This record gives sequence, C-alpha cells and structure tokens, in this order.
Amino acid sequence: MDIKKTVGKRIQDFRKSKGFTQEKLAEVVGIDTISLSKIETGRNYPTAENLTKIAHSLNIEEYELFVTDCVKSNSELLDEIKDGLEKIKKDNKKLHVLAAVIRNLG
Repeated sequence: MDIKKTVGKRIQDFRKSKGFTQEKLAEVVGIDTISLSKIETGRNYPTAENLTKIAHSLNIEEYELFVTDCVKSNSELLDEIKDGLEKIKKDNKKLHVLAAVIRNLG
C-alpha cells in the first residue's frame, strides 16, 4: 500500500473510532468534505498543516497516522528512510514536502 493510501486509511479508521463523520472532521479541520474524502481514499495527500490539524482534531499524534501494524526495528526504519531519501533527492517538490513534515514533528 502506498503512503497516501496508508495515511488516508489511518485517518478514516481514527475518524470512525472517534465517532466523527467526514462532514464533522472536515469542518473542524477547515477543509471541504470532498477534500477529506480524497485524502481518506488516498487520491490526495493532506498538506503538513492539515495533517497536523487532522491529528489534533482526532486527539492523536501525527506519527500515529503513519504507523501500521507492521513492527520494524529502528535500524530497519532508518534504512527505509535512507532509501526513500535517495529516491527523491532530485525531486525538489517532494523534498520540500518532506522537510515540512519533519519540521512539524517537533
């Protein structure tokens, strides 16, 4: 599953577990329902700002939207990050998005 679909599915799962409708979560975050639907289905990725708002609205930490049932060691995760960076190092747009996500983690 790609990252957009993973994050979207996690948002949807948390939203449902917290008893939010798409309409309510979209309203709280400040986006329209169609945008939230596209995020949840993995067609669009939320901005770093909206990702933070979604996590805050669902009373979770941002990282929880990226964690799946698969448990990996820190070493394995770092290797994945290094591989991912190598793949996108020449893609200016993706690097800026990644940098924004990392800045918002702190």
